Amino acid sequence: MGMFVFVNIEIDLNASKNIRRLVVAYLLLVVEPVEQRGQRTEEEGREAYRQMGEFAEGLKARGVLRAVESLTSLRDAARVSATNGDARVIDGPFAEAKEMIGGFFLIDCETRAEAVAIAAECPAAKWCTVEVRKVGPCYT
Repeated sequence: MGMFVFVNIEIDLNASKNIRRLVVAYLLLVVEPVEQRGQRTEEEGREAYRQMGEFAEGLKARGVLRAVESLTSLRDAARVSATNGDARVIDGPFAEAKEMIGGFFLIDCETRAEAVAIAAECPAAKWCTVEVRKVGPCYT
């Protein structure tokens, strides 16, 4: 069985003044309606993608961005379960799905409030939901 290890990292942001702050990783999940992309024109989709890229560049410039990715639609997806050692794969799209994860931003913040404020700045918050999740152990 695989094991995930999550670690909070203390980063020296201003060594010359010996000022330190404890930062915690947060994942901003872009949760969008499944049908949304199909309702946009290609031009509208490219504009949304451009806005998200610009937002990511801003987070990078602020020094809070760890990672960012956009995800393709559910038609390219697969769901895998391995009950009793037997792997079962279901290829997308999934008829029952109402929402999908369209992408994510992994950011470093001092507080949940800071992560929520950054999520509110995300352009995707205008057309879908940005879910804020703190990175940590899955048993809590």
